[in-house]
Amino acid sequence: MIKIIDSINHSKNLDLLEQMHQLRARVFQGRLGWDVNVVDGKEIDMFDNLDPAHVVSVSTSGEVLGCMRLLQTTGPHMLADVFSSIMDGEPPLRSSTLWEATRFCVDTERLGRGKGRNTISYVTSEIMIGAFEFAMKAGVSDAVAVIDPIMDRVMKRSGNAPYDYLGSATPMGKVTALAALMDCSEERIASIREYSGITHNVFSGTLERFLEDA
Repeated sequence: MIKIIDSINHSKNLDLLEQMHQLRARVFQGRLGWDVNVVDGKEIDMFDNLDPAHVVSVSTSGEVLGCMRLLQTTGPHMLADVFSSIMDGEPPLRSSTLWEATRFCVDTERLGRGKGRNTISYVTSEIMIGAFEFAMKAGVSDAVAVIDPIMDRVMKRSGNAPYDYLGSATPMGKVTALAALMDCSEERIASIREYSGITHNVFSGTLERFLEDA
């Protein structure tokens, strides 16, 4: 199931946040070899201090299986302040209805292959559905994400193809980075659900009630 953790319910979900940051450390530093800041086994950066919303996939036994971070683009964000070279000198898009999606990862060591509930594909789709449904309820119209060609192919294959790209593909270390745009729409959510076979509510209770309780 999907849990949204933000500044309002942060203190109620400290264990999940710790698991999330540990997962990010294992994936981004351990598996991918990124140059990220890891302290006490947890990957945390400056953007985690800017009141983002974390979309967290949690197992029935309370284990974090995957996550994504959503942050408004009106202030500092990664495309503007870390990956600005992608924009070819153009200013980054800034809007209260455009959110940036970053730090997406799933626990590949715990999850298997396929589309069942305990698989990489299922959790990936669940996080995408949760993120877009939450964003729509918050009045967000579009999302931007810096991705690599592998993630671009994953998104296209899973019914979540970007509708456009900003700037140009730019070498970033060992990979090429792309700034992808996605609309937060019922059509996109339906496309991801069709691919994944997820027809049920991914949140615990209705999204409206979930947001009220957050």
